[in-house]
Amino acid sequence: MALVSQLFRGNDRLEAALLQDSSHVTLNSQGEHVRLIQIALVRLGEKSILGKEHTAALYGPTTAAAVRHFKTARRIINFSYQTAADDIVGKMTIQALDNEMSRLEAIPTL
Repeated sequence: MALVSQLFRGNDRLEAALLQDSSHVTLNSQGEHVRLIQIALVRLGEKSILGKEHTAALYGPTTAAAVRHFKTARRIINFSYQTAADDIVGKMTIQALDNEMSRLEAIPTL
């Protein structure tokens, strides 16, 4: 399985997060993969990510809060061991972000 959205596809770190628990994106991660997650969150309505986190491509506290909010709103929770959404971008989260971005990208623009 591969990521299909134009935003995410081809990014090795995000592809790895889809497949391996050891590649989850967590607090204090940094890099282009984090920036892509931030872009997706903002495009999907999470407007609370601080500019300094986005500029540094840093998974900081406001990015973590946006991820938690995204996951809570969509009930992305592994009920086998969780009772509430966490701030980790793992398999279920990256898949949900990718699916929503793919749908958003398919909407024609004027």
